[in-house]
Parts: sequence; structure tokens; C-alpha cells
Amino acid sequence: MATVELPHSEEQTLLGLRQAIDAIDDHIHDLLMARVERVMEVGRLKGKGSASDLSFYRPEREASIHRRLEARHQGALPKAALHRIYREIISASLSLEKRLSVVYLGSEHAFTHLAALKQFGSSCHLTSAASIDALFHEVEVSRADFGVAPVENSNDGMITHTLDRFVDSPLSIRGEIYLEVSYALLSGAGAIDAVRVLVGTRLGLTRCRAWIERVLPGVATRMVESMAEAVRVAREETGAAFIAPTPLADLEGFELLAEHIEDRAEETRFLVIGRGDPSRSGRDKTSVMFALRDQPGFLHQVLGIFARRQINLSRIESRPSRKQAWEYLFFLDLAGHMSDPPVAGALEELMALAGVTVRILGSYPVRAL
Repeated sequence: MATVELPHSEEQTLLGLRQAIDAIDDHIHDLLMARVERVMEVGRLKGKGSASDLSFYRPEREASIHRRLEARHQGALPKAALHRIYREIISASLSLEKRLSVVYLGSEHAFTHLAALKQFGSSCHLTSAASIDALFHEVEVSRADFGVAPVENSNDGMITHTLDRFVDSPLSIRGEIYLEVSYALLSGAGAIDAVRVLVGTRLGLTRCRAWIERVLPGVATRMVESMAEAVRVAREETGAAFIAPTPLADLEGFELLAEHIEDRAEETRFLVIGRGDPSRSGRDKTSVMFALRDQPGFLHQVLGIFARRQINLSRIESRPSRKQAWEYLFFLDLAGHMSDPPVAGALEELMALAGVTVRILGSYPVRAL
């Protein structure tokens, strides 16, 4: 490749800019080291704690950091990039106190894996679980500090098995993650014309059906069980391309042939499950589960408790209790923290209703990124 020669004055200007960037990088590094020292000092003040002591992980504190930085952010750097940078800074800092163990549903490179990385960063220890039951169990027996499970899709609605698992579990909701469900076509081939077989999971092939029929009508498709298997096949077979979550577009060894190939835009909400409850972050959500008494107008009475206090209910879902025929449980998401006076009063009134079983599933920060 030919070298572009710049006029002497421009070369000097470029050299000056690079030196200025180097000086800024040195300053950023110094500031990062100073931040690390403060983090370690906080850890020393808290004490070492036990393996089950997760007080060092403060989702409400993390949410406030992201919100504060976003509020003051100006300039050309996209806000999403700012959040990613600080996600990794916070993740690396936490690992100095204790490396978090996080279990997620499904295989590596799948959306739940990406959601876990978005929330906890790459410095945590990530493991996969084959089912919702297995995921909850890993956290319940303390083999993992936290779990990440899908609970709702903007197009398909609630993922009910995640809700059902809370019925018999002591765990609570510690946070929420939203992730855009977007797909890309990746391959070792140099162009779409070179693709001979298209690999994807059932969900990926289904979500991109119209695009496949329009752009790759004559290409054979192969369904695999996991994203990890799709990546393996694409690495091993010449002419193989695979449908992947868009965040994997820069996966090493592959070229991005097309992006945003999904038929409809959608977003999935994930829950972070663990033990304990975060403190107030200033912008929180509370999830509640309660059993409905079998009498006319009872649900209206319950909803009135929140309406009188002007508490917004962002979601209400009913599920069979699985303990008695035709008995139902209701799941509510409401604005505010359980310690906020209006919310605390509403929950107290709800618990006082005769014949009502109420469980607060958790108060946690509304998504900050």
C-alpha cells in the first residue's frame, strides 16, 4: 500500500495532535488509577465480608453514575459509547473487591449472554444455564451471585416461565436490562453472493424470514440449537454464513455482510435476580406478586389502592398459581421504591386486605442504559 505524504506543515500539525492525544491518554490512565485507589479504599472500609455478602455490588449506585454522566454529557462521543466505557470501568473496579459470578440463560453469544455483559461487563465470571429452573437454582444454592433471565419481549409479550419461578423462590429482582433484538449476517465469505448455506437458530431464522426470502432465496438454511453452534459451523464450513445478534458484528474472524435484517424491530427486557434489595436510586421500580381473592370487584379494589396514591402501574399480568385449580396470581410493576412513602403505604394497605397473600419481588433501579 502506498504511503500518503503530507506537506511538512500538515505533518507537523498531525504530529502535534498525536502528541496531545498521547498526553490526554496518559492523564486518563492516571485518573483511572486514582479511581481504582478510591474504589479499593471503599472496599477496605466495608471490610472483606463473606462470599455471600454482596453489599459491594450496588446497582442503585451504578444507575446514579450512568444517569449523572448522561445528564452532563456533551460532544461527539455517542451516549451509548459513554455507557459502554463506564460499564467496563465499573466492572473492572468491582472485580478488585470480588469477581462477580453471573449465570445467564442459553448459550454464549445469545441475547441473554449479551444482556449479562451489558449489565455486568466483561470482568465478571459468566456461566450458562440450559433452563430458567436451572438458572434460578444456581443462584439459590449460591453457585452464582446473580442470574440474568428474559421476562418480556416487546412483540411477543411476557415470558411466563420466569414469572412462575418466583412463586417458590426466595430470590428477588435486583435490576432490569433492556436489549434491542436486532440481527446481522456474518460470514467468512467476502460477499453475500459467496454464501452457500445459511445457519441460524430457530428464533433467528424465524425473525429474519422475510429478509432471507428476499435476499437469499436460493440458499439452503440449516437450523442449529445455539448461537455457539452457529459460530462453530460458520468457522468450519466454506461458504457458510450465520444469523447473529447485531452486537456480534465485530466478532473476530467474520465479516459483516448485512445488518438489521430482522423483519420487525423489537426489544427484550431481562431481569437480574439475586438476594437482597437495592437502596433507592431516585428512579426506581417495584415488582409485586399477590394472590387474587375470589370475589366480585376484588381486583378493582386492589388497583384502587394504587390509583388513590397516584402510583403508576406499568404492567399487570395474571398467571395460574399451579397450586389450586382456577386460582390466579397477579404480577404488578409499579413506579417507585418500596421505601417511598406512597408505595410503602400502598403495599401496607394491600397486605392488610383479608385473604390476600402478597410478596414484594424487589425494588430496583429503572434501566439507566
